[in-house]
Amino acid sequence: MKVFIGGLPLEVSEAELNAVFEDFGPVKSLRIIKDRETKESRGFGFVEMENEDEAKEAIRCMNGQSYYGKRITVNIAEDKGPGFNAGRGGFSRN
Repeated sequence: MKVFIGGLPLEVSEAELNAVFEDFGPVKSLRIIKDRETKESRGFGFVEMENEDEAKEAIRCMNGQSYYGKRITVNIAEDKGPGFNAGRGGFSRN
């Protein structure tokens, strides 16, 4: 199950976040999204966990909690699909 993590403090590393989620169960993958130019965290990321029940437990326990003094959002990631915003450049041309 893929999980969205928002509101991440900029100093959090992928290794640290991976260790936090591994407390709930095996992690398949984890990625903190970074700015293309500065390479700094954009404050959100995704973790994919092997077991759905463990992912749901992580969501239940971590959503709304304080992490480095910031309240984080943890929920099921929405699948935008491969065609999401394709060819639109990220803005409306109306």
